[in-house]
Amino acid sequence: MIPDLLFAVPMEGGFRGVISAMIQPLYWAVSGLLTLFHKLWTPVFGYDAGATWVLSIICLVIVIRTALIPLFVKQINASRNMQLVQPRLRALQEKYGHDRERLGIETQKLMQEEGVNPAASCLPILLQMPIFLALFRVLDGAARGIPRGSFFRNDRELMHSLQHADFFGAKLAGRFLPFTDGFGPTQMMSLVLIIGMTVVLFITQLQLMRKNMPPEALTGPMAQQQKMMLYIFPVFYAFTGVMIPIGVLLYWFVTNVWTLGQQYVLIHNNPTPNTPAHVDWQERMRAKGLDPDEIERKKREKLRRGRRPSPTTTATATEAEGGAAAKPTVARQNRSGATRSTVRTDATGTKQVVSRQQPVRQTRSARKKK
Repeated sequence: MIPDLLFAVPMEGGFRGVISAMIQPLYWAVSGLLTLFHKLWTPVFGYDAGATWVLSIICLVIVIRTALIPLFVKQINASRNMQLVQPRLRALQEKYGHDRERLGIETQKLMQEEGVNPAASCLPILLQMPIFLALFRVLDGAARGIPRGSFFRNDRELMHSLQHADFFGAKLAGRFLPFTDGFGPTQMMSLVLIIGMTVVLFITQLQLMRKNMPPEALTGPMAQQQKMMLYIFPVFYAFTGVMIPIGVLLYWFVTNVWTLGQQYVLIHNNPTPNTPAHVDWQERMRAKGLDPDEIERKKREKLRRGRRPSPTTTATATEAEGGAAAKPTVARQNRSGATRSTVRTDATGTKQVVSRQQPVRQTRSARKKK
């Protein structure tokens, strides 16, 4: 168990060995969580029951997606910010379209000013991919009788239970293809899960485009790409799902349902300005006797306070730019100068700058000669 948790030494050479060593901790985590939830549900449904393993996979989804909630919120906010800056990006393209270098500089400056990071919207998806791959490999290994993860290697009976578990007659380790025993419950369950997760994904993307995108974001090249992805992803799901074990399809379906619900809650309570969801939110706030403009003003003020630099940082940056002249109280010249400026406050509380003539400093030998 410990060698899996601490990056195991690759048993294969080259790139495959490195990937194998990196994914071993995920095998350990996935098999460990499945084993834990299997023990929790065994007293209710039984050790070999398919319902025990189905609920274990659902609990695995809940744990993983709960841990990724902060990243999901950042993903939605990043997507929203990207939509809001689209008009300004198009203005930059019209202005600097002939100068690619200047366009890149101005675009980067705009992203920094607005705090927008295009890669932030892809981070949760990228973080889920290794987990999905680990779950696929664990269930695929169980279907082939190959234990992956220390918990399955140390308990062959547990792996045997997962390998032969069925849910409504469908094997959790089975696939839609190939038809080894003809078209049966396994193929029916695979088909239902593939259609289900494809429909849920389509609704999720459609909800985001129709409810939480401003009208200006629905035009242009990026909008066309999003519309294409609206149909490409479901088709990708449909073609790849026939080769994936039912246990992984179940994980995929449940995580898509979670994403749909999570996105609905976020859009319902914190929609993007100038969108249909934002109009609905304003109407709900007015129906409750609240002022939506005042609520948004407080949100912007809170966000502004969060982005405001600390006084120490501001003073350090000011001194770095202006040097000693940036100090507001006293400004002195060097030894060769003859003036000294001091800030004083009179009886009315008004600050005034007073300059006094100072004698030029002389060395001791020069004074003796004089």
